[in-house]
Amino acid sequence: MRMDVNGVELEVQVSGEGRDVVLLHGYPDTHACWRHQVAALNAAGYRTIAPDLRGFGASAKPDGLENYRLSRYVGDLLGIMDRLGVERAHLVGHDWGSPLVQLTAVAAPQRALSLTCMSVGHPATLAAAGPVQWRRSWYMLLFQLRGVAEWWLSRDDFATMRRWMGGHPDVEDVIARMRDPRALTSSLAIYRTGLRPLPSGRVAKLPPVPTLGVWSSGDRFLAERAMLLTQEHVTGPWRYERIDGAGHWMQLEAPDRVNALLLDFLSAATPPR
Repeated sequence: MRMDVNGVELEVQVSGEGRDVVLLHGYPDTHACWRHQVAALNAAGYRTIAPDLRGFGASAKPDGLENYRLSRYVGDLLGIMDRLGVERAHLVGHDWGSPLVQLTAVAAPQRALSLTCMSVGHPATLAAAGPVQWRRSWYMLLFQLRGVAEWWLSRDDFATMRRWMGGHPDVEDVIARMRDPRALTSSLAIYRTGLRPLPSGRVAKLPPVPTLGVWSSGDRFLAERAMLLTQEHVTGPWRYERIDGAGHWMQLEAPDRVNALLLDFLSAATPPR
């Protein structure tokens, strides 16, 4: 469905009935990356809410980096929940979706039933994770360079982007979207606004809700240590799970294992009505 939130038109997939689960994608995806989880969650009695972030997929792509501050994404998520009458929801995020659901829970802790952080841990852990993570994050500096990053990703008919994604199951769908220069630039905006260092005093701990961290052993972009360090920033019950043999896009590469893990965690984290 189309939804006008904070003056921006967003594409939001809503399906199923029951307790609400918000599924937030990262770069360079759309809500479609959750299709296996949506089916499993709906069958288990949950309503799923999976938006395309502003700048991605079928959602609006406003001009200007000021429209892509992390606070705007957080405001969009809370606005979607308000429009759908959702008081509290399980918040699940992958890649950039993970820090966004964490920031949403920090900004409005009363709206979160639980947090699931896939691939990316607490924002404070990226720098603290050490040399392995620093080497894997090299592209984040390149993505700051407007025009240069777009050229690098799209050159040779997007051959560089194909290699960089390293086996994304939906690679051709991603490339088809990124052939629109507006989509290529707007999707990179989250890197250009979201990586500014925060003073240590502003790195908030997560609210006291059940929190699950999931990392996959074949992740080319994130080191396990960053997810493990997330425990230091959690104030509620913490659970860590490692999925061996899957790459960064674990929800697409190992859907059965991700679904089983997510259903088990959400069941335990759902209070009785």
